[in-house]
Amino acid sequence: MNGPRAFPPLTAVTTALRASPPLIGLPDAHDPLAFIRNGDGIVGLGVALRLEFSGPSRLQDAAEVWRAIAAAATVTDPVACAGTGLVAFGSFAFADESDCTSVLVVPSMIVGRHGTLSWVTRIGGGDSVIPDPRPIGEPFPSSFSPALMTEAGYLSAVDSTVRSITSGAARKVVVARDLIAQIPDDADLRLPIGALAAAYPDTFTFAVDGLIGSSPETLVRARGGVVSARVLAGSAARGPDPTSDARAAAALAESPKDLAEHAFALQSVLDSLGPRSSSLVANSRPFPLQLRNIWHLASDVTGALTDGSSALDLVAAMHPTAAVAGDPTDAALSLIAGLEPFDRGRYAGPVGWVDANGDGEWAIALRCAQISPTQGGSRTVTAYAGAGIVAESDPNGELAETGLKFRPVVDAFRAASI
Repeated sequence: MNGPRAFPPLTAVTTALRASPPLIGLPDAHDPLAFIRNGDGIVGLGVALRLEFSGPSRLQDAAEVWRAIAAAATVTDPVACAGTGLVAFGSFAFADESDCTSVLVVPSMIVGRHGTLSWVTRIGGGDSVIPDPRPIGEPFPSSFSPALMTEAGYLSAVDSTVRSITSGAARKVVVARDLIAQIPDDADLRLPIGALAAAYPDTFTFAVDGLIGSSPETLVRARGGVVSARVLAGSAARGPDPTSDARAAAALAESPKDLAEHAFALQSVLDSLGPRSSSLVANSRPFPLQLRNIWHLASDVTGALTDGSSALDLVAAMHPTAAVAGDPTDAALSLIAGLEPFDRGRYAGPVGWVDANGDGEWAIALRCAQISPTQGGSRTVTAYAGAGIVAESDPNGELAETGLKFRPVVDAFRAASI
């Protein structure tokens, strides 16, 4: 967004509902808006306002513009729950130099649920009657194949990264690869979103401006002056039976390589949040976090905000963390730019929502794919997955890790084609 721009004041009215319709059935099939976890969350219908940002200051610009829009808005919110009132969904590019546009999207209507509480918010006036959920469309074909970074290319990139780390160029570098598929232009994207939400209920299933996925990693959550984050770094495949699965978790918790990788990611979050919060604490030792097909080392961080930062201010301060870039950040980003033959777009960037109070919930866009606009009767789906490379990394092991991380989104599209 270049230069100051005036926006008409927005009006948002939230009303409690006696019952909530199934959230997945409500969004637009071609361009859904959603942020859901464990059946709770928000979905958006229509567009009241769309804001676009780019360049190195995209997050700071978004925080400033949203602060002005929220200050001018008239919000009636008797429900006063996370996700009520005036809300914008957002998705931001990973890299400063990315050609991909970053967005904040304010829907015309938001339907939300939190436990037994459900609500609808109408933005911009008009009837607050919720439309009936539209039937989910027919399954559609999709088949993923390597894109710009082949498996052989990835092995070479990891080997090169290990050599760079050994020579002292960095301590950790996250290297990603990409897969590509074609889907019909009328494909109902609620099919893979529903499959992701069903298979990975404990993660954040999101859909914002063509970016869809299920991320296990909370970048930052701000609510009522409290800030929290969940750091994930270090991973291992699940075992095929309870005994081997328990061994995999225990080995991960003691792995020097994974503990070192995790320490870099945790410290980057603490360094970013420390100046903005008091009583910032993290668990003394990372714990194995169980997902459907993978174990992660996880640490939870909480603290009290002391400088009035909004969720977007915090996102701007934290991105990119060492969990998706590396350590030191600038050195890792420089190596990534030379190693990856593609623009990450919004992969590994922040995705989530912010409200008029500056509260919000943001994940890191992982286990995800970007769906392109229609061209020639089809749409391109580009999926991404990466692994944190440290001095002890083995190229074949890191390639296998990316395969595990591709599975959620690849399986979701496969489920949509059955």
